[in-house]
Amino acid sequence: MKAGRDERGQALIETALTFPLVLLLSISVFEFGRAFQHWQVVTNAAREGARLAVLPGVTDEAVLARVQAYLEAGQLAGADAASVDIVNNDEISIGEAATASASTVTVQYPYQFIVLQPIVQLVVSDSLVGAPITMTASATMRNE
Repeated sequence: MKAGRDERGQALIETALTFPLVLLLSISVFEFGRAFQHWQVVTNAAREGARLAVLPGVTDEAVLARVQAYLEAGQLAGADAASVDIVNNDEISIGEAATASASTVTVQYPYQFIVLQPIVQLVVSDSLVGAPITMTASATMRNE
């Protein structure tokens, strides 16, 4: 009976020590999963823009509208904050000495972690820690 009394708070202390670590690990998995999903949307938006940019007679405004529509359809908050760079008639290598005309669309999207960045700001008092991370995706396709 006396041995049982000495271990009464052991489970509570073990839970108090391990619960924050398990919680941080779980939140990290969700946060990085969300970041990966956003990166996939940004990458696919660049591809959609490049697919449209290679068509004859398509303007840069139409490409920009397609990219913005894809970002909004992907439910990215602040899709208007994304930066889209369109380069038409770019020369790319398609073989040993051959080149072709291509269009490149680059999308930059500012991404911010919901939980992890504020937690890191509590530990580190650097002003750059709270700044959004810029996700960049680029797609190049040969002109038709």
